[in-house]
Amino acid sequence: MVQPAQASTRVAPTAALTVKAVERLAGSGTRFAYAVKAGPWIFLNGHEAFDFERGLAPEVEGPSGHRLNGRPPLRREADYILQRMRTILKEFGCDLANAVRVDQYYTGGQAVHAYHLARFAEFGGYIPPSTSIIMPRCFTARTNIHTSMIAVVPGKNWTIEKITLPGEAISASGYNPAVVVNDFVFVAGNQAFVESGELGPGVAMPPARNWGGESAFRRQAHYVIRERLEPSLKAAGSALEHSLKAQVYIRGVDNFPDFIDVWSRYFRDIPCALTLVPAQDYSSTESMLEINLIALKTGATRRKEVVKVGIPALATYGPCLRAGELVFPSGLMAITDDGRVPGADNAAAFAALALAGHAQGALLHRYAEGICEAVGVAMGNVVRAQYFLTDIRDFAGVAAAWSDRCGDGPHPFAAVQVPGPLPTSAATIIGDFWIYAG
Repeated sequence: MVQPAQASTRVAPTAALTVKAVERLAGSGTRFAYAVKAGPWIFLNGHEAFDFERGLAPEVEGPSGHRLNGRPPLRREADYILQRMRTILKEFGCDLANAVRVDQYYTGGQAVHAYHLARFAEFGGYIPPSTSIIMPRCFTARTNIHTSMIAVVPGKNWTIEKITLPGEAISASGYNPAVVVNDFVFVAGNQAFVESGELGPGVAMPPARNWGGESAFRRQAHYVIRERLEPSLKAAGSALEHSLKAQVYIRGVDNFPDFIDVWSRYFRDIPCALTLVPAQDYSSTESMLEINLIALKTGATRRKEVVKVGIPALATYGPCLRAGELVFPSGLMAITDDGRVPGADNAAAFAALALAGHAQGALLHRYAEGICEAVGVAMGNVVRAQYFLTDIRDFAGVAAAWSDRCGDGPHPFAAVQVPGPLPTSAATIIGDFWIYAG
């Protein structure tokens, strides 16, 4: 088993949180919270095949001068990540069988093949709902797989119910389309495909047509919501009206307005946190979007409520939701009330200072702290901070901004590079924060 290097356990400001953090990631000043336990929930954040001390782990690199000795390098990456995750989960009293969601980003299709082999080997017969997206770069320059996970500590009322869709087999990738745990439903990332891997009926534009009805992108968006998400929720004993948070990975920011228009047809009267992220590619080159979703069951004990926060409309695409102990903000961009992006005027001139990351990170963290205050907790209750950056080098500024606001508080980050530009061209970062308010 792979053991985390130089790790320490720290109790965050709320006693219900236990944080596992490496004090100085790769010798830097960044205190990386790679795992957070919040009540029964466990968040494993931003795992790649680096060993916390120097970069790519020695067992992933292979013997000096013999990189191709043994298993394929990409498989070694995948094995390292999943074995380390298993080790951490066991320290918290659970295992991979208690995972309810995995989010994976890759630099190419070959990395996906290797990861799926490792995932079958490590997870066995149960693979939780999964999202898999191709991105330009992972956090480190030499890794090709980036994984985050949500799991639960098993106990009374905390067992996982696997959901299948009537008449559909489990996908070739092996993941379950949805699971239920306690009041919550976790739905896998869905694209506009049927079981055979072809676009769903009526989705593809006829080859010779330049137009006719809705665009190809809008057809895919409708299909995913109507024919993939709704049936998954129904099978899990839920419905669209109980949706809490969706992450949407979209090919091309020019499609963002069309997505919002389609989304509003289904969710105009349904508050749901929403994060839109540019994506480079998917399991199929025909795909133009993938959506994952978290919801409450129908009749859940917890109640869905909208959290009132003072975030400018231009900075986000949706509201902030709370369901019991979990708070789901929408994705955020660093845009002020008057439409400005902090640091944009000087970012290029001071790229050596990662000024764009610092200025935007400072505003994103101010917004996140405002959300925490609205639900009565501190920034230490952020259990995951996802950053989608058009230039991963800006993360140094984001990390500095976190330290400015949180001192030596560990940073539970997961960061990958996404295709640029963002919808507001001066913005270079999307922040997606997960908060525990138990």
